[in-house]
Amino acid sequence: MNRLAHWAAVAATALSLFGLGGCTTTSLVLSAAGVASDSSMTWEIVKHVHGKLTEGDPVACNMLDSVERALSPRCGEFVSGSLKARDLVASPFGACALTIAARDPRLWPALPELLDAGARPATCSQSPVVALAQANDCPNLEAATSDVRDALMTLSQNDPRAVNHDVVRWLSCPASRTAGLDATLAVWLNTGALDPGKLAFSPLSALHPSDIGSPISAALEARGHTAGAALDGYQGERAPGFDEALRTSDWAALEWWLARMPRLANLVPNQQLGWVPLARVLTPGFLAYPASQTDMVGFLLARGADPRTRLPDNPSQSVLTLARAAKSPMLGTLEAAAAQEPAEQVNALASSNRALRLIAR
Repeated sequence: MNRLAHWAAVAATALSLFGLGGCTTTSLVLSAAGVASDSSMTWEIVKHVHGKLTEGDPVACNMLDSVERALSPRCGEFVSGSLKARDLVASPFGACALTIAARDPRLWPALPELLDAGARPATCSQSPVVALAQANDCPNLEAATSDVRDALMTLSQNDPRAVNHDVVRWLSCPASRTAGLDATLAVWLNTGALDPGKLAFSPLSALHPSDIGSPISAALEARGHTAGAALDGYQGERAPGFDEALRTSDWAALEWWLARMPRLANLVPNQQLGWVPLARVLTPGFLAYPASQTDMVGFLLARGADPRTRLPDNPSQSVLTLARAAKSPMLGTLEAAAAQEPAEQVNALASSNRALRLIAR
Protein backbone atom coordinates (compact mmCIF):
# COMPACT_ATOMS: atom_id res chain seq x y z
CA MET A 1 0.00 0.00 0.00
CA ASN A 2 2.89 2.37 0.82
CA ARG A 3 4.44 1.82 -2.64
CA LEU A 4 1.09 2.45 -4.31
CA ALA A 5 0.73 5.70 -2.36
CA HIS A 6 4.30 6.64 -3.36
CA TRP A 7 3.54 6.14 -7.06
CA ALA A 8 0.34 8.13 -6.70
CA ALA A 9 2.30 11.00 -5.19
CA VAL A 10 4.79 10.93 -8.06
CA ALA A 11 2.04 10.94 -10.66
CA ALA A 12 0.19 13.74 -8.88
CA THR A 13 3.37 15.81 -8.68
CA ALA A 14 4.15 15.31 -12.35
CA LEU A 15 0.60 15.87 -13.56
CA SER A 16 0.38 19.11 -11.56
CA LEU A 17 2.97 20.51 -13.99
CA PHE A 18 0.22 20.96 -16.55
CA GLY A 19 -1.12 23.84 -14.48
CA LEU A 20 2.19 25.61 -14.00
CA GLY A 21 2.70 27.25 -17.38
CA GLY A 22 4.86 29.97 -15.89
CA CYS A 23 7.70 27.55 -15.02
CA THR A 24 9.74 25.35 -17.27
CA THR A 25 8.45 21.81 -17.38
CA THR A 26 12.00 20.47 -17.31
CA SER A 27 12.85 22.06 -13.96
CA LEU A 28 9.54 21.11 -12.44
CA VAL A 29 9.74 17.48 -13.55
CA LEU A 30 13.25 17.30 -12.16
CA SER A 31 11.72 18.34 -8.83
CA ALA A 32 9.35 15.42 -9.14
CA ALA A 33 12.37 13.20 -9.70
CA GLY A 34 13.26 13.71 -6.04
CA VAL A 35 10.09 11.87 -5.13
CA ALA A 36 10.92 9.06 -7.53
CA SER A 37 14.65 8.72 -6.97
CA ASP A 38 14.39 5.44 -5.07
CA SER A 39 12.57 3.55 -7.81
CA SER A 40 13.54 3.05 -11.47
CA MET A 41 9.90 2.34 -12.28
CA THR A 42 8.67 5.62 -10.83
CA TRP A 43 11.52 7.48 -12.58
CA GLU A 44 10.23 6.03 -15.86
CA ILE A 45 6.80 7.47 -15.01
CA VAL A 46 8.33 10.93 -14.51
CA LYS A 47 10.27 10.71 -17.79
CA HIS A 48 7.15 9.60 -19.63
CA VAL A 49 5.12 12.52 -18.24
CA HIS A 50 7.98 14.93 -19.09
CA GLY A 51 8.08 13.58 -22.63
CA LYS A 52 4.38 14.24 -23.03
CA LEU A 53 4.64 17.73 -21.56
CA THR A 54 7.50 18.75 -23.85
CA GLU A 55 6.26 16.98 -26.97
CA GLY A 56 6.76 19.34 -29.92
CA ASP A 57 9.24 21.57 -28.07
CA PRO A 58 12.68 22.17 -29.65
CA VAL A 59 15.20 19.49 -28.72
CA ALA A 60 17.67 20.68 -26.10
CA CYS A 61 20.91 21.91 -27.70
CA ASN A 62 23.04 19.40 -25.77
CA MET A 63 20.97 16.61 -27.33
CA LEU A 64 21.72 17.72 -30.92
CA ASP A 65 24.59 16.42 -33.01
CA SER A 66 27.40 18.84 -33.88
CA VAL A 67 25.95 19.74 -37.30
CA GLU A 68 22.50 20.43 -35.87
CA ARG A 69 24.02 22.63 -33.14
CA ALA A 70 26.10 24.55 -35.67
CA LEU A 71 22.99 25.23 -37.76
CA SER A 72 20.65 26.15 -34.89
CA PRO A 73 20.89 29.88 -34.04
CA ARG A 74 19.01 29.28 -30.77
CA CYS A 75 22.01 27.28 -29.54
CA GLY A 76 24.26 30.34 -29.61
CA GLU A 77 27.27 31.29 -31.67
CA PHE A 78 29.20 28.61 -33.53
CA VAL A 79 32.14 27.25 -31.55
CA SER A 80 35.20 26.75 -33.72
CA GLY A 81 36.40 23.14 -33.68
CA SER A 82 33.05 21.76 -32.50
CA LEU A 83 32.01 20.21 -35.81
CA LYS A 84 32.48 16.45 -36.20
CA ALA A 85 32.92 15.12 -39.73
CA ARG A 86 31.06 11.90 -38.90
CA ASP A 87 27.92 13.91 -38.09
CA LEU A 88 27.68 15.09 -41.70
CA VAL A 89 26.72 11.52 -42.63
CA ALA A 90 24.26 10.83 -39.84
CA SER A 91 22.82 14.27 -39.11
CA PRO A 92 19.36 15.11 -40.49
CA PHE A 93 20.89 18.46 -41.51
CA GLY A 94 23.94 16.87 -43.13
CA ALA A 95 22.64 16.53 -46.68
CA CYS A 96 21.98 20.26 -47.08
CA ALA A 97 24.18 21.73 -44.37
CA LEU A 98 25.85 24.21 -46.73
CA THR A 99 22.57 25.59 -48.04
CA ILE A 100 21.17 25.99 -44.52
CA ALA A 101 24.33 27.77 -43.37
CA ALA A 102 24.68 29.98 -46.45
CA ARG A 103 21.07 31.20 -46.28
CA ASP A 104 21.48 32.68 -42.78
CA PRO A 105 24.40 35.10 -42.17
CA ARG A 106 24.32 34.15 -38.47
CA LEU A 107 25.44 30.65 -39.50
CA TRP A 108 28.25 31.70 -41.86
CA PRO A 109 31.00 31.03 -39.26
CA ALA A 110 30.25 27.30 -39.68
CA LEU A 111 30.85 27.33 -43.45
CA PRO A 112 34.66 26.87 -43.42
CA GLU A 113 34.48 23.85 -41.11
CA LEU A 114 31.58 22.34 -43.04
CA LEU A 115 33.67 22.51 -46.21
CA ASP A 116 36.73 21.11 -44.41
CA ALA A 117 34.58 18.26 -43.07
CA GLY A 118 33.59 17.27 -46.59
CA ALA A 119 30.29 19.06 -47.17
CA ARG A 120 29.78 19.82 -50.86
CA PRO A 121 27.19 22.03 -52.59
CA ALA A 122 26.30 19.26 -55.04
CA THR A 123 24.60 17.29 -52.25
CA CYS A 124 21.95 20.01 -51.86
CA SER A 125 18.92 20.34 -54.10
CA GLN A 126 19.43 24.12 -54.15
CA SER A 127 22.76 25.84 -54.68
CA PRO A 128 23.92 27.34 -51.34
CA VAL A 129 24.74 30.72 -52.84
CA VAL A 130 21.44 30.87 -54.73
CA ALA A 131 19.69 30.31 -51.40
CA LEU A 132 21.84 33.07 -49.88
CA ALA A 133 21.16 35.53 -52.71
CA GLN A 134 17.41 34.95 -52.64
CA ALA A 135 17.08 35.17 -48.85
CA ASN A 136 19.25 38.29 -48.40
CA ASP A 137 19.27 41.53 -50.36
CA CYS A 138 22.86 42.67 -49.81
CA PRO A 139 24.05 41.26 -46.48
CA ASN A 140 26.73 43.08 -44.54
CA LEU A 141 30.12 41.32 -44.73
CA GLU A 142 32.12 43.63 -42.50
CA ALA A 143 32.05 41.17 -39.60
CA ALA A 144 32.82 38.15 -41.79
CA THR A 145 36.28 36.71 -41.20
CA SER A 146 38.63 36.04 -44.08
CA ASP A 147 37.97 32.29 -43.92
CA VAL A 148 34.21 32.91 -44.12
CA ARG A 149 34.72 35.15 -47.17
CA ASP A 150 36.95 32.47 -48.70
CA ALA A 151 34.25 29.87 -48.04
CA LEU A 152 31.63 32.03 -49.78
CA MET A 153 34.00 32.48 -52.70
CA THR A 154 34.56 28.72 -52.86
CA LEU A 155 30.82 28.07 -52.92
CA SER A 156 30.37 30.63 -55.70
CA GLN A 157 33.17 29.34 -57.91
CA ASN A 158 32.75 25.58 -57.48
CA ASP A 159 29.05 25.13 -58.12
CA PRO A 160 27.84 25.54 -61.74
CA ARG A 161 24.34 26.32 -60.44
CA ALA A 162 25.73 29.46 -58.79
CA VAL A 163 25.82 31.21 -62.19
CA ASN A 164 22.40 32.66 -61.55
CA HIS A 165 20.61 36.01 -61.94
CA ASP A 166 20.14 36.51 -58.20
CA VAL A 167 23.72 35.49 -57.37
CA VAL A 168 25.07 38.03 -59.87
CA ARG A 169 22.92 40.68 -58.12
CA TRP A 170 24.38 39.66 -54.73
CA LEU A 171 28.00 39.46 -55.93
CA SER A 172 27.77 42.90 -57.54
CA CYS A 173 26.03 44.70 -54.66
CA PRO A 174 28.05 47.25 -52.65
CA ALA A 175 28.75 45.05 -49.60
CA SER A 176 29.98 42.16 -51.76
CA ARG A 177 32.18 44.44 -53.85
CA THR A 178 33.73 45.92 -50.70
CA ALA A 179 34.51 42.40 -49.48
CA GLY A 180 36.03 41.45 -52.85
CA LEU A 181 33.45 38.77 -53.65
CA ASP A 182 32.74 40.35 -57.01
CA ALA A 183 36.03 38.80 -58.18
CA THR A 184 33.91 35.73 -58.90
CA LEU A 185 32.21 37.64 -61.72
CA ALA A 186 35.60 38.20 -63.38
CA VAL A 187 36.35 34.48 -63.02
CA TRP A 188 33.05 33.57 -64.64
CA LEU A 189 33.65 36.08 -67.42
CA ASN A 190 37.16 34.77 -68.13
CA THR A 191 36.05 31.13 -68.16
CA GLY A 192 33.17 31.82 -70.56
CA ALA A 193 30.47 31.05 -67.99
CA LEU A 194 28.81 34.40 -68.77
CA ASP A 195 29.00 34.21 -72.55
CA PRO A 196 25.81 35.07 -74.48
CA GLY A 197 23.74 32.03 -75.40
CA LYS A 198 24.75 30.05 -72.33
CA LEU A 199 22.49 31.65 -69.75
CA ALA A 200 18.83 31.75 -68.75
CA PHE A 201 19.23 35.41 -67.78
CA SER A 202 20.99 38.61 -68.83
CA PRO A 203 24.07 39.44 -66.73
CA LEU A 204 23.54 43.14 -67.51
CA SER A 205 20.05 43.06 -66.05
CA ALA A 206 21.28 40.94 -63.13
CA LEU A 207 23.99 43.42 -62.10
CA HIS A 208 23.21 45.55 -59.07
CA PRO A 209 22.25 49.05 -60.31
CA SER A 210 25.25 50.53 -58.50
CA ASP A 211 27.54 48.33 -60.62
CA ILE A 212 26.08 49.39 -63.97
CA GLY A 213 28.65 51.39 -65.93
CA SER A 214 31.51 49.62 -64.15
CA PRO A 215 34.33 47.71 -65.87
CA ILE A 216 32.39 44.45 -65.47
CA SER A 217 29.32 45.85 -67.25
CA ALA A 218 31.55 47.24 -70.01
CA ALA A 219 33.20 43.82 -70.34
CA LEU A 220 29.80 42.15 -70.62
CA GLU A 221 28.81 44.53 -73.41
CA ALA A 222 32.12 43.81 -75.14
CA ARG A 223 31.24 40.09 -75.01
CA GLY A 224 27.98 40.76 -76.84
CA HIS A 225 25.40 41.31 -74.11
CA THR A 226 22.95 44.11 -74.91
CA ALA A 227 20.46 46.25 -73.03
CA GLY A 228 17.70 45.07 -75.39
CA ALA A 229 18.31 41.40 -74.59
CA ALA A 230 18.27 42.30 -70.89
CA LEU A 231 14.52 42.88 -71.16
CA ASP A 232 13.85 39.22 -72.02
CA GLY A 233 12.46 36.77 -69.46
CA TYR A 234 14.81 35.16 -66.97
CA GLN A 235 15.06 32.67 -64.13
CA GLY A 236 15.37 34.44 -60.80
CA GLU A 237 13.54 36.21 -58.00
CA ARG A 238 15.28 39.59 -57.90
CA ALA A 239 13.79 42.38 -60.02
CA PRO A 240 15.28 43.14 -63.47
CA GLY A 241 18.01 45.74 -63.56
CA PHE A 242 16.03 48.67 -64.99
CA ASP A 243 13.12 48.02 -62.62
CA GLU A 244 15.46 48.01 -59.63
CA ALA A 245 17.25 51.16 -60.79
CA LEU A 246 13.89 52.93 -61.04
CA ARG A 247 12.69 51.64 -57.66
CA THR A 248 15.87 52.73 -55.89
CA SER A 249 16.20 56.04 -57.77
CA ASP A 250 19.65 55.12 -59.03
CA TRP A 251 20.15 58.04 -61.39
CA ALA A 252 23.43 56.88 -62.90
CA ALA A 253 22.04 53.43 -63.71
CA LEU A 254 18.88 54.95 -65.20
CA GLU A 255 21.00 57.20 -67.41
CA TRP A 256 22.92 54.12 -68.59
CA TRP A 257 19.74 52.25 -69.51
CA LEU A 258 18.06 55.21 -71.19
CA ALA A 259 21.17 56.08 -73.19
CA ARG A 260 20.91 52.63 -74.77
CA MET A 261 17.12 52.36 -74.90
CA PRO A 262 15.45 55.80 -74.74
CA ARG A 263 11.98 54.25 -75.16
CA LEU A 264 12.22 52.83 -71.65
CA ALA A 265 11.32 56.26 -70.29
CA ASN A 266 7.82 55.80 -71.66
CA LEU A 267 7.20 52.06 -71.84
CA VAL A 268 9.06 48.98 -70.60
CA PRO A 269 8.23 45.89 -72.67
CA ASN A 270 8.21 42.48 -71.09
CA GLN A 271 6.79 39.03 -71.73
CA GLN A 272 3.35 40.15 -70.54
CA LEU A 273 1.93 43.54 -71.48
CA GLY A 274 4.73 45.85 -70.45
CA TRP A 275 4.48 48.72 -67.99
CA VAL A 276 4.77 52.51 -67.83
CA PRO A 277 7.53 53.93 -65.57
CA LEU A 278 5.57 57.10 -64.75
CA ALA A 279 2.64 54.99 -63.55
CA ARG A 280 4.96 52.88 -61.38
CA VAL A 281 6.54 55.95 -59.84
CA LEU A 282 3.10 57.30 -58.92
CA THR A 283 2.13 54.02 -57.22
CA PRO A 284 2.38 54.32 -53.41
CA GLY A 285 5.03 52.01 -51.99
CA PHE A 286 6.93 51.47 -55.24
CA LEU A 287 9.83 53.85 -54.68
CA ALA A 288 12.34 52.75 -52.06
CA TYR A 289 12.85 56.44 -51.30
CA PRO A 290 9.41 58.12 -51.57
CA ALA A 291 10.96 61.57 -51.17
CA SER A 292 12.53 61.13 -54.62
CA GLN A 293 9.14 60.98 -56.39
CA THR A 294 9.17 64.61 -57.56
CA ASP A 295 12.70 64.32 -58.92
CA MET A 296 11.92 60.97 -60.55
CA VAL A 297 8.84 62.28 -62.33
CA GLY A 298 10.84 65.27 -63.59
CA PHE A 299 13.68 62.97 -64.65
CA LEU A 300 11.38 60.75 -66.72
CA LEU A 301 9.45 63.67 -68.26
CA ALA A 302 12.72 65.27 -69.34
CA ARG A 303 13.64 62.05 -71.11
CA GLY A 304 10.52 61.62 -73.16
CA ALA A 305 7.95 60.14 -70.80
CA ASP A 306 4.45 61.16 -71.93
CA PRO A 307 1.74 61.49 -69.23
CA ARG A 308 -0.87 60.74 -71.91
CA THR A 309 0.49 57.20 -72.40
CA ARG A 310 -2.17 54.54 -72.00
CA LEU A 311 -1.59 51.78 -69.50
CA PRO A 312 -1.00 48.43 -71.24
CA ASP A 313 -3.07 46.52 -68.71
CA ASN A 314 -5.93 49.06 -68.85
CA PRO A 315 -5.96 51.00 -72.16
CA SER A 316 -8.96 53.04 -71.01
CA GLN A 317 -6.68 54.76 -68.50
CA SER A 318 -3.60 56.94 -68.99
CA VAL A 319 -0.97 58.13 -66.55
CA LEU A 320 -2.88 61.41 -66.30
CA THR A 321 -6.23 59.80 -65.48
CA LEU A 322 -4.47 57.55 -62.99
CA ALA A 323 -2.96 60.60 -61.28
CA ARG A 324 -6.32 62.37 -61.20
CA ALA A 325 -8.10 59.36 -59.72
CA ALA A 326 -5.42 59.00 -57.05
CA LYS A 327 -5.30 62.76 -56.39
CA SER A 328 -1.56 62.56 -56.82
CA PRO A 329 0.51 65.57 -55.73
CA MET A 330 2.27 65.18 -59.10
CA LEU A 331 -0.90 65.90 -61.09
CA GLY A 332 -0.02 69.55 -61.78
CA THR A 333 3.42 68.63 -63.08
CA LEU A 334 1.98 65.92 -65.31
CA GLU A 335 -0.75 68.17 -66.71
CA ALA A 336 1.80 70.87 -67.50
CA ALA A 337 4.01 68.35 -69.27
CA ALA A 338 1.08 66.99 -71.28
CA ALA A 339 0.26 70.51 -72.47
CA GLN A 340 3.81 71.19 -73.70
CA GLU A 341 4.60 71.28 -77.39
CA PRO A 342 7.14 68.69 -78.61
CA ALA A 343 9.77 71.43 -79.08
CA GLU A 344 9.38 72.48 -75.47
CA GLN A 345 9.91 68.88 -74.37
CA VAL A 346 13.14 68.72 -76.38
CA ASN A 347 14.34 71.96 -74.76
CA ALA A 348 13.46 70.57 -71.31
CA LEU A 349 15.47 67.44 -72.06
CA ALA A 350 18.50 69.46 -73.18
CA SER A 351 18.26 71.67 -70.10
CA SER A 352 18.03 68.66 -67.81
CA ASN A 353 21.03 67.04 -69.46
CA ARG A 354 23.09 70.20 -68.95
CA ALA A 355 22.06 70.27 -65.28
CA LEU A 356 23.09 66.67 -64.79
CA ARG A 357 26.48 67.32 -66.36
CA LEU A 358 27.00 70.26 -63.99
CA ILE A 359 26.00 68.11 -60.99
CA ALA A 360 28.44 65.42 -62.05
CA ARG A 361 31.37 67.86 -62.08
